[in-house]
Amino acid sequence: MSAPSSKPTVSEREAREVAEAAREQEWRKPSFAKELFLGRFRLDLVHPHPMPSTEAAQRGEEFLAKLRDFCETKVDGALIEREARIPDEVINGLKELGALGMKIDTKYGGLGLTQVYYNKALALAGSASPAIGVLLSAHQSIGVPQPLKLFGTAEQKEAFLPRCARTDISAFLLTEPDVGSDPARLATSAVPDGDDYVLDGVKLWTTNGVVADLLVVMARVPKSEDHRGGITAFVVETNSPGITVENRNAFMGLRGIENGVTRFHQVRVPAANRIGPEGAGLKIALTTLNTGRLSLPASCVAAGKWCLKIAREWSAAREQWGKPLAHHEAVGSKISFIAATTFALEAVTDLASQMADEDRNDIRIEGALAKLFASEQAWLMADELVQIRGGRGFETAASLAARGERAVPAEQVLRDLRINRIFEGSTEIMHLLIAREAVDAHLSVAGDLIDPEKSLTDKAKAGANAGVFYAKWLPKLVAGQGQLPYSYGEFKREVDLSHHLRYVERTARKLARSTFYAMSRWQGRMETKQGFLGRIVDIGAELFAMSAVCVRAELLRTTEDHGREAYQLADTFCHQSRIRIEELFGRLWTNTDDLDRKVVKGVMSGTYVWLEDGIVDPSGEGPWIADATPGPSEKENVHRPIS
Repeated sequence: MSAPSSKPTVSEREAREVAEAAREQEWRKPSFAKELFLGRFRLDLVHPHPMPSTEAAQRGEEFLAKLRDFCETKVDGALIEREARIPDEVINGLKELGALGMKIDTKYGGLGLTQVYYNKALALAGSASPAIGVLLSAHQSIGVPQPLKLFGTAEQKEAFLPRCARTDISAFLLTEPDVGSDPARLATSAVPDGDDYVLDGVKLWTTNGVVADLLVVMARVPKSEDHRGGITAFVVETNSPGITVENRNAFMGLRGIENGVTRFHQVRVPAANRIGPEGAGLKIALTTLNTGRLSLPASCVAAGKWCLKIAREWSAAREQWGKPLAHHEAVGSKISFIAATTFALEAVTDLASQMADEDRNDIRIEGALAKLFASEQAWLMADELVQIRGGRGFETAASLAARGERAVPAEQVLRDLRINRIFEGSTEIMHLLIAREAVDAHLSVAGDLIDPEKSLTDKAKAGANAGVFYAKWLPKLVAGQGQLPYSYGEFKREVDLSHHLRYVERTARKLARSTFYAMSRWQGRMETKQGFLGRIVDIGAELFAMSAVCVRAELLRTTEDHGREAYQLADTFCHQSRIRIEELFGRLWTNTDDLDRKVVKGVMSGTYVWLEDGIVDPSGEGPWIADATPGPSEKENVHRPIS
């Protein structure tokens, strides 16, 4: 069998249609964030804060104690950073500990941890070495276990999950050299041939791919008389003939991750290894990511906690102009930001994770908001820590140690965190993804009105439906509990959080009004207003975080000894968040978006090429995008099984 030789060519509309077909169409469960974007503050969906069962908590705490001991005694993060590799004995130790099977059911040999404790474990392991956190997360959050858990057959689970729980490392392969967030152009093919499919193509940025034993591969099945075709998911054995790991990639951060380029040439995969039906691959990938994305906020929480610890210790030890560094307001404000934001990231991550465990709500938006908010804020916290540390923040830990000072890897954390704003959905893609879900209710009743492909009959029907919906919805955006001075009184203690929740309620209605006005103003062009949509989503993320911190503070007040301190942190975060929200609202309508578009046209047409004079470009020669033509590999296989 021969693979198609040309890469699929798709229009912008076709690409959108592929993405639309892959998203979950129905809302079978309530969604706190979806309601928030519609101007409805459903605090009852998140308060009282959901809690794990006693058994789940005990199992989770017992594993965390073992993992902590392992990380403290067996993991040398500096060695992993220096050698850009996790030692085999560390990986084998993690296998023996059961860390590969944290999310896998006990009946398949896994630990059966909840999402909450899985994330706590990732945060702990990632604090010892971010590369270990990535290894475990890529294996379980998006690798073979999660899609099989959601979509696999009983036979597939029996065949693969016990291996993933104890011995085999898995990886997820979607991205290609010329295909990133636009999967409609996916070129890797899976051609049916008897009881098999034959895979041909090249995959890029295959985290864990260099050491993986099992792969989840997304490939395009050609449509034929007997085959529905479309992008389809497969479990593939890495030792199958025709698979070559052609390169182990190196990055500015996360130096220990095993990320590579994998080529498939005439690789036979049994049809029994197909996950779900043909054409369901993207839906499987997106559904897997609904909870899989929560591993990134977990790593951000760990980074925030470490930044806070170092900022506290350093700012107490370092004196400037006769007093500790922290007592200078310019530095103190940075420490306050780190402390309040760390509290918020943990609140958002734990709430979204517990909601995933509870399975009472649809958390597709909450998971995406958690990833978006945490990745952006963690980067800012790490940057502030480097600033607090000054020259020592820019100096490597090894250099600090060599001259006799504490080896604090602040610059490494900054480098390691940078990727979180890119992978598993870049910030820009997350803005568009969340915005699409946020306006789903509007598009479901009025989408045909702005669709140029729809007939006048369809538009008339949509107009009638929209009239009924908006006649009921718009009046509810005028007034609400946020205008009543005693609303949310259970959050009024020595520190008052009730007024923040009233602000969230009022602002959610304002956000919904702004969205409606923009849709009325731009209609079909709304999807091109990415700057506006990004700000709308960022406001929603802040409101979600404000809600989460208030709910967490009240939980800690009733269950822990430091409830008063939690209220203080929540109050501080909410005040900081409100300032950011008001700025974002101002930028909805007062911005440079139109000017920016003009400048971009000038840049791309060469109008400003003179501005590039006076430099030497240190870039090397070569194409911008590597050739990914299907065919046999001409490179050495650098796949490295763990021994």
